[in-house]
Amino acid sequence: MPESKRRRYVRRADRPVVAVCLQLDMGALVYRKWGARQRAKRGDWIVDNDGEVYTVDAAVFARTYRRTGPGNYVKITPVWAERAMRAGSVRTKEGLTHYKAGDYVVSNVGDESDEYAIGRKKFEALYKPERRRDRRR
Repeated sequence: MPESKRRRYVRRADRPVVAVCLQLDMGALVYRKWGARQRAKRGDWIVDNDGEVYTVDAAVFARTYRRTGPGNYVKITPVWAERAMRAGSVRTKEGLTHYKAGDYVVSNVGDESDEYAIGRKKFEALYKPERRRDRRR
């Protein structure tokens, strides 16, 4: 996405996820999601995000989520996001994610690495623009 206009957002506090760490003696877990093949490995997390199930890289999960109870986690780090003007795709740690015009392209870090995409309605239900006084990072 040329000429980034990403804004900083925070996860709504009342929108936790349910997650389980893949602590199994296994090879890669391969599945189809977001229009392409995805891969997970031992130590990654299976996340149920309000009915949408996918995997998250172990290091990313450890850096961005905090446990609030058995199997429950909240995202504690901000994201940088913008609405896509046209359809495209981003390479994630798990695989390729295709998105449509109007969806959000999101990054877990300010340098726009560690990208993924979320549909507009889902993103706007889960995140809100960060206010200046909310900034702690």
